[in-house]
Amino acid sequence: MDGSLHLQTSVLKARQGVIAALACFSIPILCPAQTTPHGSGTSAAALVTQQASLLSEVPAATQSGAPVPVTLQDAIQRASKIYSQYLSTVADAQVSREDFLQARNAMLPSFGYTQQYLGTQGNGKTPSGRFVTNDGVHVYRLWGVMHQDIPAGFFAGSSYKRAQAGVALAEAKAEIARRGLVVTVTRSFYTLISAQRKYVAAQQSTDQAQRFVEDTSKLESGGEVAHADVVKAQLQLDQQRIVFREAELAMSNAHLALAVLISPLFDENFSAVDDMDHMPVLPPMPELREQAARQNQDIRAAVQTLHQANADVSIARGGFFPTFSLDAVYGIEANAIALHSAAAAAKDLGPLPNPGYFITATANVPIWNWGTTRSRLKQAELKRAQAQADLTQTQREALSNFYSAYNEAVAARAEIETLRDAAGRAAESLRLTILRYQAGEATALEIVDAQNAIASARNALADGEARYRIAIASLQTLTGQF
Repeated sequence: MDGSLHLQTSVLKARQGVIAALACFSIPILCPAQTTPHGSGTSAAALVTQQASLLSEVPAATQSGAPVPVTLQDAIQRASKIYSQYLSTVADAQVSREDFLQARNAMLPSFGYTQQYLGTQGNGKTPSGRFVTNDGVHVYRLWGVMHQDIPAGFFAGSSYKRAQAGVALAEAKAEIARRGLVVTVTRSFYTLISAQRKYVAAQQSTDQAQRFVEDTSKLESGGEVAHADVVKAQLQLDQQRIVFREAELAMSNAHLALAVLISPLFDENFSAVDDMDHMPVLPPMPELREQAARQNQDIRAAVQTLHQANADVSIARGGFFPTFSLDAVYGIEANAIALHSAAAAAKDLGPLPNPGYFITATANVPIWNWGTTRSRLKQAELKRAQAQADLTQTQREALSNFYSAYNEAVAARAEIETLRDAAGRAAESLRLTILRYQAGEATALEIVDAQNAIASARNALADGEARYRIAIASLQTLTGQF
């Protein structure tokens, strides 16, 4: 793996220079020759600073040239902090929790305080002044107010239940996104590991082809083999060099793809820890089936969607019933801010107590709205029927997906041992064929076939082990961690 790490470091240094050049070419404001027009403020300068810092900021590990080892769990943890699609579902879940809090609080009375001064122009004759609605020229109002709305369906808690189902639905979607993120990172991570192994295998095959060219050249000089063997060896070397370059490109692209997922600054100076030889255990089918029944988030989301639809039907049906509201006020409304004072309209009665309360109860009875309420109820019922159909469909698909993912994992796991045996046999076959060729018992074509066989076997083994890891991650999207 030292060759792959050396390649990653050299490619990183070259790419940093290219990125800086492309940034200046594609973003004109980053070029030193550009000037900011007068009066445009500091936004352009701030953008220059921000872009320059983003392009020039390099972590300490990159500056020191030491790649940071990254395991699969490290990669998943990093991606969970920066992957926008996953963060979007997490934000939606947080918003839903706030909606639930607001729906719960809406069922509780609200309290407020109001303070007013009502100044009325006097007329010199009546104590109430020119406005008959007031009981004095100077009126002071200090109220503590309690307000409570009682819509239809209040006691059934329809809005509260809908918000509660919304929270559960958003959390289920966030969990689906998290499991999907794990699959995405796992696929990218083991694609890189597989590409690294193929790179090493291509390097070894190139070295073997180079040695074969040297051996055939020496044997030709001694008159032991024909020149045709040298030609075949050289053709094989050329082919292996092409394969090596393609493997190098595939590894670089896989490294970039993983860097996009796990690095906020697109820092490529890391090395993926190869753990494909340690395969996770696949639990038996009954255990996973039970786990999938309890932790399948797609079914959970469909169930919560149905709960929301049921609550919507209750809310729509409540439009046929009266709504109520209650306001209770306690405080002072008098000609003076005092516990006792004489009323301007009845000063002969002397000081009277000012603090008191009044209650306003309101009932709104729907009579006719041209069928709008009935139309809303029909809409809600249609959505509920569709939610029920979606739930049953999701249940069937979840069962099918579970068996399909489990069978994929079983098949991938069973093939790994075969692929390992094949790689071992291919290596032994190449060794024996080389010995036979040196003894004059094998042809150059057999050497070429043996070299191609071991390269194919090694690549197939890398793909097979990566396939099993990805299959496990896909299965865990249905069952949760195991």
